[in-house]
Amino acid sequence: MAESSRLNPAIWPANASQWEKSGELTIGGIKSSQLVADFGTPAFILDEADFRARAIKFRDAMHKFFGENAHVYYASKAFTSIATSKWLAADGLSIDVCTGGELAVALAAKFPPSRIEVHGNNKSLEEIEEAIKVGVRFIVADSLIELDRINSIAGKLGKRQSILLRLTPGISAHTHESIATAHEDVKFGFSIASGAAMLAAVTAINAANIKLEGVHCHIGSQIFDDASFILAIERLVKFIADLKKSHGIELDHLDFGGGFGISYVDGDDPMDVELVLEKIHHALVTQCAKFEINIPAIAIEPGRAIVGPSMVTLYQIGTVKDVVLEDGKTRTYISVDGGMSDNIRPSLYGAQYSAVLANRISSAPLTSSRLVGKHCETGDIIIRDIALPSDLVPGDVLAIPATGAYGRSLASNYNHILRPPVIAVRDGAAKIIIRREKISDLLALEEG
Repeated sequence: MAESSRLNPAIWPANASQWEKSGELTIGGIKSSQLVADFGTPAFILDEADFRARAIKFRDAMHKFFGENAHVYYASKAFTSIATSKWLAADGLSIDVCTGGELAVALAAKFPPSRIEVHGNNKSLEEIEEAIKVGVRFIVADSLIELDRINSIAGKLGKRQSILLRLTPGISAHTHESIATAHEDVKFGFSIASGAAMLAAVTAINAANIKLEGVHCHIGSQIFDDASFILAIERLVKFIADLKKSHGIELDHLDFGGGFGISYVDGDDPMDVELVLEKIHHALVTQCAKFEINIPAIAIEPGRAIVGPSMVTLYQIGTVKDVVLEDGKTRTYISVDGGMSDNIRPSLYGAQYSAVLANRISSAPLTSSRLVGKHCETGDIIIRDIALPSDLVPGDVLAIPATGAYGRSLASNYNHILRPPVIAVRDGAAKIIIRREKISDLLALEEG
């Protein structure tokens, strides 16, 4: 049976397709109807081969342009699990965590602590202590208070902790305000322009139990323009040069974070990984030569760009109703069995998604529709405006692509909804890597 080319390969996992005759979506060689029968809905379906291929592409591209000392720290805040951590370990990547919980997942997967980096603007004393105890590669320091805490705790443990300083390079990345992180008025990092970064560097250098090895920045998320990355590299290299000139110390690590955008809808135009890294490499070499410093070891932190396109959410339609608008036009409201509890991004900052009918083919005319969830919120909208077949009925299955990043990781129990499972698929086999929550999980927290 021939496969259809209706799915946009920029949005869907590499191993997703729709059969021409039945219209049924398959992911990793498994029909959506089988996935729904076996695991229910809503459910996150993760294409393991696609996830790992994207991770390896980043790893190989970094080594190609920056050498074997370059590191790819997978940003586990996008999505983390024991299974994916094991895949990343086997494929030679590192992991970036920003809470004790994310660190616990990596350690449960027996991920090498020497390949773990710890982030966060307000790490607790317990989180810092655990990170130092297990021997993480870097703690990315975010404030003077935190520098004091790291120095104190490392001293008590008889260790000297390696750190990077998170710097604010004063860049307004072209993305949504909620996910822009490198302009001056932001909670993260030390400002280069104000002098806070240099003060932090001197403080770290003078701390007996801290080893300052490099600098870090993260300019934001869902970025489609390489100019911001290049500007960040230029400003961080200049900072390294200024520190060397003023204090005779040359840092040898530079981590410019993540933020590589992905396609969610037709028309999104993400950057090619190799092309952008080649440009960044050129900028790095040029700037280091200009300021007469050695080329530092380079690291990046992609998260969304690896897991985002690798995952699809399957929903089952519960109700369909037509609403007559004030202008006399009709909009079809399609309610599914999930919503803002498993994908808060549309409500949080207007993120856009696409969708397809997954369980059958339809030749019915398309109609203006709004895809909504089951929560008691008017703003519980998954897709505000989408053309879907006019013959959709309860029980039909819809598939939303590119939900791997910040879907399950931002999921909540609002209205006491149970969080969906994550199902890994590969070569016709499916495996639960995070099970569906049960009512007993919710009640287990009650003390009354």
